[in-house]
Amino acid sequence: LDGGYEVNETWLTDVRVPVENLVGEENKGWTYAKFLLAHERSGIAGVARSKRGVEKLREIAANETLDGEPLIDDLDFARKVSQLEIDLAALEITELRTLAGEQAGKGPGPESSILKIKGTEIQQRLTELTLEAVGSYSAPYYGSIANDTGSNEYPIGPDYAHDSAATYFNMRKTSIYGGSNEIQRNIITKMILGL
Repeated sequence: LDGGYEVNETWLTDVRVPVENLVGEENKGWTYAKFLLAHERSGIAGVARSKRGVEKLREIAANETLDGEPLIDDLDFARKVSQLEIDLAALEITELRTLAGEQAGKGPGPESSILKIKGTEIQQRLTELTLEAVGSYSAPYYGSIANDTGSNEYPIGPDYAHDSAATYFNMRKTSIYGGSNEIQRNIITKMILGL
Protein backbone atom coordinates (compact mmCIF):
# COMPACT_ATOMS: atom_id res chain seq x y z
CA LEU A 1 0.00 0.00 0.00
CA ASP A 2 2.85 2.38 0.70
CA GLY A 3 5.07 1.20 -2.15
CA GLY A 4 7.16 -1.17 -0.03
CA TYR A 5 7.06 -4.93 0.39
CA GLU A 6 7.36 -6.10 3.98
CA VAL A 7 4.72 -8.80 4.43
CA ASN A 8 4.75 -12.16 2.72
CA GLU A 9 3.62 -15.73 3.12
CA THR A 10 5.99 -18.68 2.93
CA TRP A 11 5.06 -22.31 2.42
CA LEU A 12 7.50 -25.13 3.08
CA THR A 13 6.80 -28.68 1.95
CA ASP A 14 8.81 -31.84 2.57
CA VAL A 15 11.56 -29.94 4.38
CA ARG A 16 14.60 -31.96 5.33
CA VAL A 17 17.19 -30.70 7.80
CA PRO A 18 20.57 -32.39 8.17
CA VAL A 19 20.93 -33.81 11.69
CA GLU A 20 23.91 -31.55 12.43
CA ASN A 21 21.72 -28.48 11.70
CA LEU A 22 18.75 -29.55 13.81
CA VAL A 23 17.79 -27.04 16.49
CA GLY A 24 16.13 -28.66 19.49
CA GLU A 25 14.22 -31.92 19.32
CA GLU A 26 13.05 -33.50 16.09
CA ASN A 27 9.38 -32.81 15.22
CA LYS A 28 9.15 -29.97 17.75
CA GLY A 29 9.61 -27.15 15.23
CA TRP A 30 6.03 -25.87 15.47
CA THR A 31 6.20 -25.90 19.27
CA TYR A 32 9.38 -23.80 19.14
CA ALA A 33 7.87 -21.48 16.54
CA LYS A 34 4.78 -20.87 18.70
CA PHE A 35 6.99 -20.03 21.68
CA LEU A 36 9.00 -17.54 19.62
CA LEU A 37 5.85 -16.05 18.07
CA ALA A 38 4.39 -15.43 21.52
CA HIS A 39 7.45 -13.34 22.40
CA GLU A 40 7.32 -11.57 19.03
CA ARG A 41 3.67 -10.66 19.55
CA SER A 42 4.42 -9.03 22.87
CA GLY A 43 6.98 -6.84 21.11
CA ILE A 44 4.61 -5.99 18.27
CA ALA A 45 2.41 -4.19 20.82
CA GLY A 46 4.89 -1.29 20.56
CA VAL A 47 3.84 0.55 23.73
CA ALA A 48 6.85 2.88 23.87
CA ARG A 49 6.60 3.69 20.16
CA SER A 50 2.88 4.43 20.50
CA LYS A 51 3.49 6.66 23.53
CA ARG A 52 5.92 8.72 21.45
CA GLY A 53 3.39 8.73 18.61
CA VAL A 54 0.72 10.19 20.90
CA GLU A 55 3.14 12.92 22.01
CA LYS A 56 3.81 13.75 18.35
CA LEU A 57 0.07 13.70 17.60
CA ARG A 58 -0.58 16.17 20.42
CA GLU A 59 2.16 18.46 19.03
CA ILE A 60 0.63 18.27 15.55
CA ALA A 61 -2.88 18.93 16.89
CA ALA A 62 -1.57 21.97 18.78
CA ASN A 63 -0.18 23.37 15.51
CA GLU A 64 -3.13 22.54 13.25
CA THR A 65 -6.32 24.58 13.46
CA LEU A 66 -10.03 23.98 13.09
CA ASP A 67 -12.24 27.06 12.74
CA GLY A 68 -9.32 29.24 13.83
CA GLU A 69 -8.66 27.31 17.06
CA PRO A 70 -5.99 24.68 17.78
CA LEU A 71 -7.30 21.26 16.75
CA ILE A 72 -6.42 19.83 20.16
CA ASP A 73 -9.04 22.18 21.66
CA ASP A 74 -11.79 20.62 19.54
CA LEU A 75 -13.80 18.46 21.95
CA ASP A 76 -14.44 15.65 19.47
CA PHE A 77 -10.78 15.37 18.45
CA ALA A 78 -9.57 15.72 22.05
CA ARG A 79 -11.96 12.93 23.09
CA LYS A 80 -10.50 10.61 20.44
CA VAL A 81 -6.94 11.37 21.58
CA SER A 82 -7.89 10.90 25.24
CA GLN A 83 -9.54 7.55 24.50
CA LEU A 84 -6.40 6.48 22.66
CA GLU A 85 -4.28 7.46 25.68
CA ILE A 86 -6.57 5.53 28.04
CA ASP A 87 -6.34 2.43 25.85
CA LEU A 88 -2.57 2.84 25.63
CA ALA A 89 -2.26 3.10 29.44
CA ALA A 90 -4.30 -0.10 29.81
CA LEU A 91 -2.07 -1.81 27.24
CA GLU A 92 1.05 -0.70 29.09
CA ILE A 93 -0.28 -2.15 32.36
CA THR A 94 -1.07 -5.43 30.59
CA GLU A 95 2.44 -5.47 29.12
CA LEU A 96 4.00 -4.85 32.54
CA ARG A 97 1.90 -7.64 34.09
CA THR A 98 2.99 -9.99 31.31
CA LEU A 99 6.66 -9.07 31.78
CA ALA A 100 6.36 -9.57 35.55
CA GLY A 101 4.90 -13.02 34.91
CA GLU A 102 7.77 -13.91 32.62
CA GLN A 103 10.30 -12.73 35.21
CA ALA A 104 8.56 -14.99 37.73
CA GLY A 105 9.07 -17.96 35.40
CA LYS A 106 5.67 -18.02 33.72
CA GLY A 107 6.01 -18.55 29.97
CA PRO A 108 4.17 -16.41 27.45
CA GLY A 109 0.52 -17.27 27.17
CA PRO A 110 -2.57 -15.79 25.58
CA GLU A 111 -1.59 -12.40 27.01
CA SER A 112 0.83 -12.01 24.11
CA SER A 113 -2.11 -12.32 21.70
CA ILE A 114 -4.03 -9.68 23.65
CA LEU A 115 -1.00 -7.38 23.55
CA LYS A 116 -0.62 -7.91 19.81
CA ILE A 117 -4.28 -7.20 19.03
CA LYS A 118 -4.66 -4.15 21.24
CA GLY A 119 -1.21 -2.79 20.35
CA THR A 120 -1.80 -2.96 16.61
CA GLU A 121 -5.29 -1.47 16.93
CA ILE A 122 -3.81 1.46 18.88
CA GLN A 123 -1.04 1.91 16.29
CA GLN A 124 -3.58 2.00 13.48
CA ARG A 125 -5.88 4.43 15.31
CA LEU A 126 -2.87 6.66 15.97
CA THR A 127 -2.12 6.87 12.23
CA GLU A 128 -5.81 7.54 11.50
CA LEU A 129 -5.86 10.42 13.99
CA THR A 130 -2.63 11.78 12.53
CA LEU A 131 -4.21 11.81 9.06
CA GLU A 132 -7.24 13.54 10.51
CA ALA A 133 -5.00 16.13 12.19
CA VAL A 134 -2.92 17.00 9.12
CA GLY A 135 -5.94 16.97 6.84
CA SER A 136 -5.28 17.63 3.16
CA TYR A 137 -1.53 17.90 3.75
CA SER A 138 -1.49 14.11 3.96
CA ALA A 139 -2.86 13.79 0.41
CA PRO A 140 0.27 14.55 -1.66
CA TYR A 141 1.99 11.25 -0.91
CA TYR A 142 4.84 10.86 -3.36
CA GLY A 143 6.34 7.63 -2.08
CA SER A 144 8.32 5.60 -4.57
CA ILE A 145 6.87 7.54 -7.52
CA ALA A 146 9.11 10.50 -6.70
CA ASN A 147 12.12 8.21 -6.45
CA ASP A 148 11.28 6.39 -9.69
CA THR A 149 10.77 9.56 -11.74
CA GLY A 150 13.59 11.56 -10.22
CA SER A 151 11.29 14.26 -8.91
CA ASN A 152 12.93 16.76 -6.62
CA GLU A 153 9.84 18.77 -5.73
CA TYR A 154 9.45 19.34 -2.03
CA PRO A 155 6.15 18.07 -0.56
CA ILE A 156 3.51 20.65 0.33
CA GLY A 157 2.74 21.40 3.97
CA PRO A 158 4.53 21.05 7.29
CA ASP A 159 7.32 18.49 7.67
CA TYR A 160 5.31 16.37 10.11
CA ALA A 161 2.67 15.78 7.42
CA HIS A 162 4.96 14.46 4.68
CA ASP A 163 5.03 10.82 5.72
CA SER A 164 1.63 10.63 7.42
CA ALA A 165 -0.12 8.89 4.50
CA ALA A 166 2.79 6.49 3.96
CA THR A 167 2.83 5.65 7.67
CA TYR A 168 -0.94 5.15 7.66
CA PHE A 169 -0.76 2.73 4.73
CA ASN A 170 2.31 0.96 6.11
CA MET A 171 0.70 0.38 9.51
CA ARG A 172 -2.19 -1.58 7.97
CA LYS A 173 0.20 -4.55 7.99
CA THR A 174 0.47 -4.63 11.78
CA SER A 175 -2.82 -6.46 12.13
CA ILE A 176 -1.51 -9.13 9.73
CA TYR A 177 2.09 -9.93 10.66
CA GLY A 178 3.00 -12.02 13.67
CA GLY A 179 -0.29 -13.87 13.16
CA SER A 180 -3.33 -11.91 12.02
CA ASN A 181 -5.54 -10.36 14.68
CA GLU A 182 -8.31 -12.75 13.65
CA ILE A 183 -6.03 -15.72 14.38
CA GLN A 184 -5.05 -14.11 17.71
CA ARG A 185 -8.73 -13.93 18.66
CA ASN A 186 -9.02 -17.65 17.92
CA ILE A 187 -5.98 -18.34 20.13
CA ILE A 188 -7.51 -16.31 22.97
CA THR A 189 -10.83 -18.12 22.58
CA LYS A 190 -9.09 -21.48 22.73
CA MET A 191 -6.59 -20.76 25.53
CA ILE A 192 -8.67 -18.57 27.84
CA LEU A 193 -12.24 -19.64 27.19
CA GLY A 194 -11.48 -23.24 26.27
CA LEU A 195 -13.78 -23.13 23.24
